[in-house]
This record gives sequence, C-alpha cells and structure tokens, in this order.
Amino acid sequence: MEKIEHKYVQVNGLKLHLAEIGSESSPTVVFLHGFPEIWYSWRHQMIAVAAAGFRAIAPDYRGYGLSDPPPQPEKATLLDVVADLLALLDAIALPKVFLIGKDFGAFVVSIFTLLHKDRVSGFVTMGVPFMPPNPPTFHHHLPEGFYISRWKEAGRAEADFGRLDAKSVVRNVYIMFSKSEIPKAQENQEIMDLVQPSDPLPYWFTEEDLATYGALYENSGFQTVLQVPYRSMDLVLDIKDPKVEVPALLIMGEKDYVLNFLGMEDYIRGGTVKTFVPNLEISFVPDGSHFVQEQSPDEVNNLVVNFLKTHN
Repeated sequence: MEKIEHKYVQVNGLKLHLAEIGSESSPTVVFLHGFPEIWYSWRHQMIAVAAAGFRAIAPDYRGYGLSDPPPQPEKATLLDVVADLLALLDAIALPKVFLIGKDFGAFVVSIFTLLHKDRVSGFVTMGVPFMPPNPPTFHHHLPEGFYISRWKEAGRAEADFGRLDAKSVVRNVYIMFSKSEIPKAQENQEIMDLVQPSDPLPYWFTEEDLATYGALYENSGFQTVLQVPYRSMDLVLDIKDPKVEVPALLIMGEKDYVLNFLGMEDYIRGGTVKTFVPNLEISFVPDGSHFVQEQSPDEVNNLVVNFLKTHN
C-alpha cells in the first residue's frame, strides 16, 4: 500500500485517521467501512479509483483503528459517525463527494444522503442496500443465538471476544461472514465458538491481511465497535419522505449471508429499494460473499469506476 498516504484530521474534538490517494484537485470518493473492516478493506478500490482520475479517502470511524475513541463509547451512535463525516468534508474543504459504504457503512451513506443531499454526487453500497433510518426488523424470525442479538447484549460479546486476542476475533468474524449462512450460535454456545482454530481463512484473505487488521483492532479494541453499529441500530429519524434522487449503485455478492435476512432479497430483487432510490443500479457478483470488494476486487473496481465516470 505504498501509494496510499496517511494523515489525521481534527473532527468534532477527535483525531480521525484518514488513508488517502489521488490528486486533491480530482473529484473525491469517500469510502466508509463496515465491521470487522477498517480503511484497509478499501485498499484495492482506492488504488483503482485514483488510477481512474479520482481522489480516494478512507477514514477510520471514531473508536476504530487509528482514530481516537469517543469520550463515552457506550453512548456513541450512528449519528455521531454521520456528524463526523460532515465535519470531515468541511475540514478538508470538500463541498460534494461520492460516497461508497460497505456493511453498516451503507447505513452511514443512507442517513448522510438523506440529511445532506447537497453534499452527495452519488453513492455505492455493498453488502447492504440503502435503507430508511428505522429500527430493523430483519432479525425478528431469528433465534436468540443470532450474532447481532448476542452482540447487542451488554457484557456478553465483551466476555466472548475477551477470551481471544484482537487478531483471532477478526479472523473468526471474517471466516463467519464470508459464508452464505447467517451466523447463529446454539443456546449454550458463544459466537466465537462458531469458528474452530483449524478452519481456514477465505482463499482471498492472506495472513498479512489478517495481521494488518489484527494490529489495527488491537489498537482500538472493540468497545466502540459493539456500540456502533450493533447497540445503536434502533435509530429513528423523522424524515417524511426518505427518498433520494442521486445516482446510486448497489453491489451484492450472490452468496452474501445478508440476502438470507427476512425480506432482504425481495426488498432488493423485487424493487422495493428503488421506491427510495429511483436512480439505483443493482449488480450481483457471482459467488460473491459479504466481503465482495476484497474477494473480487477486479470486478468490483470495474463496476465502481464505470459508475463514477458515468456520473461525474
């Protein structure tokens, strides 16, 4: 990643870490990560969009990676991340950008675009579609051992993760989330026990990648991570018409476990999402997992660059 530069920007009283590549005079693309990801999960896309004539910026959210933690992590919300994004754009004088969000980064994209339409040229989400900011219902049919239900329970995930080092937690989550089944534990089993030490890493995820993620999460820990997104998902915003008209692209892996959430596949394939985002294109990547941007970087890069060039 020698072409990617790193710096810190003061935002809302916190020092946020940014990875960056490309000319400051070029149109800007801001990449917003999910969990267990970090700026590094966008390494392939950042280099590709910079080569195509764009400036790529990937922050670590507050409490993630090399960014400062919030003063009260247990009170952090998705709206704090949205506010940090707005302050970041102001701090580096970016009046309008393209946004690309993965996993819960798609929630950040959705909320930011609804609240600040004038700052968004277009957006891409991966692994999760645009969704109006209402409490999720996808988990209502799932058992008590559903991973999000477990991680929302104060103290339980901390104890589960605390048995392992940060690198092993990231390893286990990458292995779980790269499968097509929704991670669910038995009643007397913890989520980390769903992965065995002998289970291999996904073929596209190297030991070097794991070491990079492990070091970044060793630095930040998981306190803010468990709060945002998992313990702050029940956000309600009073937006009467949660519709956005900007150009948009959704990229989903055909084998992404998210498609197995109740109603999700119909929401996407049935077109309901387009009632909120009428200018949405949808692309499915064959054999793609939840980590489609790392698993199939060439295909995803082509989709992203073509979208950006079309709508720049």
